Amino acid sequence: MALTSRSSLTVVARACRMPSITNINTSRYVSAIPSIAPLPALSLPVTATRNGNQIRCSSHSPMGVAPANARKKITLATLRSLYKKDERITMMTAHDFPSASVADHAGMDIILVGDSLAMVALGMEDTSEVLMDEMILHCKSVARATRSAFTVGDLPMGSYEISPEQALASAIRMVKEGRVQSIKLEGGKEMAPTVAKITTAGIPVLGHIGLTPQRQNALGGFRVQGKSSDGAMKVLEDALALQQAGCFAIVIEAVPEEIARIITQKLNIPTIGIGAGAGCSGQVLVQTDMVGNFPPGRYLPKFVKKYGDVWGETLKAIEAYRDDVKSGQYPAAEHTYPALKDQIEAFAKAVEIM
Repeated sequence: MALTSRSSLTVVARACRMPSITNINTSRYVSAIPSIAPLPALSLPVTATRNGNQIRCSSHSPMGVAPANARKKITLATLRSLYKKDERITMMTAHDFPSASVADHAGMDIILVGDSLAMVALGMEDTSEVLMDEMILHCKSVARATRSAFTVGDLPMGSYEISPEQALASAIRMVKEGRVQSIKLEGGKEMAPTVAKITTAGIPVLGHIGLTPQRQNALGGFRVQGKSSDGAMKVLEDALALQQAGCFAIVIEAVPEEIARIITQKLNIPTIGIGAGAGCSGQVLVQTDMVGNFPPGRYLPKFVKKYGDVWGETLKAIEAYRDDVKSGQYPAAEHTYPALKDQIEAFAKAVEIM
């Protein structure tokens, strides 16, 4: 950049948000330069908008538009109110910005960043592989998209089992870095001291009993829990211990419907069922499963109801794009940016003489 005068240097300094540099002696530079017109005033580019949204000529337009029927923010008080009114609580997983955005727009009460993202988002074999840093990254993405739903972050295996102190440190990270409103952890009465430690620190905890996938090796695989009288009593004892420790709600997974119903009736906090029948206070499903975002032939648990065929619709769209590109039908005129004819001609002539 040519140096011309103290005033032009000041303009540049202000535009770059730098401290004033008017005290620099520029006479030795100016005297060596012929008279040149001052630099034009610098101004910020004008951002075009349509309906309040930025118009961008690229594919990174923000998706976080508030829904037309924006809801009030769901809080623990909201969830308690739903429970007292005997209104079912809706909960769904999300693992990134788009999946959280659509779940929030659809009116979910709770969005869970579940460790199931290990399989559905990261292609891992099971939930035991996912790391704390990976969970936090996905929690951040979900939190950015969620405007109304109450958010829960799943503590992954290895982040809370060693001691209540370790669990509290992990929970604090999940809330501070992941920006979720609460955490979930698996386990029964043996985890009660851990739950108490976290809730005493002011972080809400969602419990998880019955089939606990992080412990599937110890359980003999993904097996229904509480089928016997003794097994059912253990699930109830776990639920009561977690309630006493301060959980605001408890997920009950893969437990016979009538057993889960009785347990729900014995508690004073909501239960969220997944494969536990209609007697729970609410339900949760993995979003990828229920919207059908997976190839044909993939195994689904018995309790999953497939509400859509996202994989099939996406496959058709991508195949149509492939065919249009191969045939030259895409991009068409409406997908391109124009230029003035005289500028095109001038450019073409300049290229000819290169």
